[in-house]
Amino acid sequence: MDSSETVRITHVGGPTALIEVGGWRLLTDPTFDAPGRRYNFGWGTSSRKLAGPALGPEELGAIDAVLLSHDHHEDNLDAAGRAFLPRAGTIVTTQPGARRLAGATGDVRGLAPWETTRLEAEGKLPLEITATPCRHGPPLSKPIVGDVIGFALKWEGQPHGVFWISGDTVLYDGVKQVAERLDVGTAILHLGGVRFPVTGPLRYTLNASEAVELSQLLQPRTIVPIHYEGWSHFREGRAVVEEAFTTQPALAAKIRWLEIGEPTELAQ
Repeated sequence: MDSSETVRITHVGGPTALIEVGGWRLLTDPTFDAPGRRYNFGWGTSSRKLAGPALGPEELGAIDAVLLSHDHHEDNLDAAGRAFLPRAGTIVTTQPGARRLAGATGDVRGLAPWETTRLEAEGKLPLEITATPCRHGPPLSKPIVGDVIGFALKWEGQPHGVFWISGDTVLYDGVKQVAERLDVGTAILHLGGVRFPVTGPLRYTLNASEAVELSQLLQPRTIVPIHYEGWSHFREGRAVVEEAFTTQPALAAKIRWLEIGEPTELAQ
């Protein structure tokens, strides 16, 4: 199996993962703050960080690009993560996020859903990054929760389809477009079924039943749950996800649970 067919992923914690493929070292949603602090997300919502990162910025080494689903919630970009951004060669994020982060590095790229950018460098596989739709809450919540994107990574030699990172989203028509428009080999799903006391039953990320439904649509080779632990606003952990997937044994067999801090090779 050559380098185009394998990906190494190291789950740092929360939404933060190191992805190594084709000579590239990519980092998703940097969060490096220590646990214990409570963060306010606006409109009366807040969460306490319960677990710190398995690896700190000094342990990660050089990072070619940061894939930042959104910059305005601190469970996706906290203070230490923000301080880390100048060390990355490129930041790919939402269009409003790119405007806010202008000057964080020399190369900040803002994408709207279904826009694409490319990473190219000598000795590395050309990498195509396409932003995919997210809705980080119930209908009509975008003015409150802001813009969020996922990422589809494509490179030459992928035998089973793109490497897709869902970003923070609920299941809605925009996310279902991913299954309609892309063949997905690996699906990194942000889960947790986020809810807040002040907004009652309203949810802001995929819950377990939605993860099953989305996986049925995508039919990926590999399903990797992340961003379901380490914060008080998550309502569904691993056990709930595993229970939901018992109804679909063929999909359950595709799940890879990552040991936090340990590199894992995935056949792409």
